[in-house]
Amino acid sequence: MNKQQFWQLIEAARHQASNPNDGEAVAREATLLLASRPVEEIVAAERVLWDLMVDSYSNPLWAAAYIAHGGCSDDGFDYFRGWLIAQGREVFERVVADPDALAELPIVQASAADGVDLEGEDMLGIAWNAHISATGDQLPASLPTVPHRELDPTWNFDFDDHEEMTRRLPRLAALYPE
Repeated sequence: MNKQQFWQLIEAARHQASNPNDGEAVAREATLLLASRPVEEIVAAERVLWDLMVDSYSNPLWAAAYIAHGGCSDDGFDYFRGWLIAQGREVFERVVADPDALAELPIVQASAADGVDLEGEDMLGIAWNAHISATGDQLPASLPTVPHRELDPTWNFDFDDHEEMTRRLPRLAALYPE
């Protein structure tokens, strides 16, 4: 499974999900779809998923998650990126390129108004769960580890500094006032 096929899988899962904005619902459908694929594709999907996690590992995006959640731990950032992947390729690529673009998404606007976090922890386990469902076994232990990219040092400031966050992510900060 390559990146294009992975995104097609996510789109199909979004179409089948009861709520395509719900990362957990999309994860359930993606797991079911993936479990019906050949084992080699399931293993390859795990690699693609973690490549996307690496692609989205940036402190501007972490700052956006921090604003949206009122704080964001390492695990919280992973779950946020899982949710972002569940939103599909177009949203993922747009928000990774411009984290302030989150503010334009109706689901983010509704979540801000309702005080709901943007989390998709189950997305991180779709290949793992699909592999267990398809084979009864865990994913091979030989899968490579996921390296993190270096974070941008110009974003090395206190994310609790509302003024600085507003300067850097103005549209998103407006959705989540102090």
